[in-house]
Amino acid sequence: MLNRRRALQLLGGLAVLGAAPVAAARDVITEVQARLVETVVLRGQFEQTRTLKGFRRPLVSRGEFLVAKGRGVVWQTRQPFESTLVLTRERLVVREADGSSATRLDARTEPAVRTMNEVMFALMAGDLPVLTRRFRAEGELLGKEGWRLVLTPVEPGLAAQFSRLGLDGDRHVRTVRIEEASGDVSVIRLSDLQPAAVLTRDEEDRFESAPRP
Repeated sequence: MLNRRRALQLLGGLAVLGAAPVAAARDVITEVQARLVETVVLRGQFEQTRTLKGFRRPLVSRGEFLVAKGRGVVWQTRQPFESTLVLTRERLVVREADGSSATRLDARTEPAVRTMNEVMFALMAGDLPVLTRRFRAEGELLGKEGWRLVLTPVEPGLAAQFSRLGLDGDRHVRTVRIEEASGDVSVIRLSDLQPAAVLTRDEEDRFESAPRP
């Protein structure tokens, strides 16, 4: 989902972010928020299709994800090769299949880590209050449960990285579309979603064992 080069690019742009609230289509946003079910823990499968500018064939990866309120995101890639991304409020860690840390970024030395992780977590969790503080939101309601949102960055740091973001879903986020300013596009489809009230012991350990730089 995120390699070291991409993480550092994002941090460079996010370092200049402001914190001004962004106006949005409040009626639609309010209804979308009402349709989303807030969960403490959400587990599921993902398929990410990444289309790079200048390349005809997209890159496809698959695996499992875990979103835990107040803790962060674990992104476990299984195909085409294994790696693990752990995002928490304070740090970002990418581990290779053998458990070694290929990338470690900490908010104490890279202040934009906190902002970047907040945005990525909000996309996965459908945290609209966070997203609408940093993006202009437009959307539509689809049937009794469905919805679609388009998020356009208004802060300079985000606008330098993303042209726009898209979210589709119902009671949970089902698709995340990331259109980068470079022209690269990633589409993440989430499936087999399993809400839960608490983390398992193993899942707790995955957050706790994320090493600090």
